[in-house]
Amino acid sequence: MSTPPSKSHGRLRIAASARPRELMSDTPDLAGTWKARVITLLPDAFPGILGESLTGKALQQGLWSLEPIDLRLFGEGKHRNVDDTPAGGGAGMVLRADIVDRALGFAARDTPDPAAAPGQWPVIYLSPRGRRFDQAMAHRLASARGVTLLCGRFEGVDERVLEHHGVEEVSLGDFVMTGGEIAAQALIDATVRLIPRVLGNQASTEEESFSDGLLEHPQYTKPAVWNGRAIPEVLLSGHHANISDWRRVMAERLTKQRRPDLWRAYCARHNRDPDEDREL
Repeated sequence: MSTPPSKSHGRLRIAASARPRELMSDTPDLAGTWKARVITLLPDAFPGILGESLTGKALQQGLWSLEPIDLRLFGEGKHRNVDDTPAGGGAGMVLRADIVDRALGFAARDTPDPAAAPGQWPVIYLSPRGRRFDQAMAHRLASARGVTLLCGRFEGVDERVLEHHGVEEVSLGDFVMTGGEIAAQALIDATVRLIPRVLGNQASTEEESFSDGLLEHPQYTKPAVWNGRAIPEVLLSGHHANISDWRRVMAERLTKQRRPDLWRAYCARHNRDPDEDREL
């Protein structure tokens, strides 16, 4: 089987290609950047929102790169079939193990050997039965060299290929979507923004929600009074220690009220009483 072409987004790098490099692309491919390879039946869905705003600017600057891989190119027969009926019966279709295996093999080219460099290039299947994606996982992925994401469709993927490749299953939450593409874009967005220089102000990633296991404190800006509601006086005081303390207390209160699960975990890490409520 010939190597299928793939479309890459990012600055120019030196690598073998199945077709002439698109030198005039706005986002050519650059060696050494963090890369996301996305196996999908909808390659034209990428970069999508990732090509806009700060992630899009960083993509053009070569701070990261994106390569959608069309699963259909690895299909069988005249119509490039990629799925078949579920073994044992049932509704829907399942992505075939042999087809997905070919795509994963193609995506694994020039990636680190998992045995020699574990964790440097995770392979993830976006699945509602996977581990819940969180900020800690985003940091882990951002510290790797890249990631391969498998976007499911239909009723899912043949279990055997997931086991064979040691694929990690990751979920955005307890709900079901028609495919993994939107979830993949969300995961990439949360990860890419942690790459140095993408946001411009790295301090913002240290102060935002979940940076210490807490939800973010409330934010305010001009005007000082809007619709009868004033900005809390402490934020206008210029006293940085008091402002910092106020933000911490508010973050703790919001987390306790809205995410008791996060609050209990935070208290356990900091040897705090979950029923404690600090005073301002």
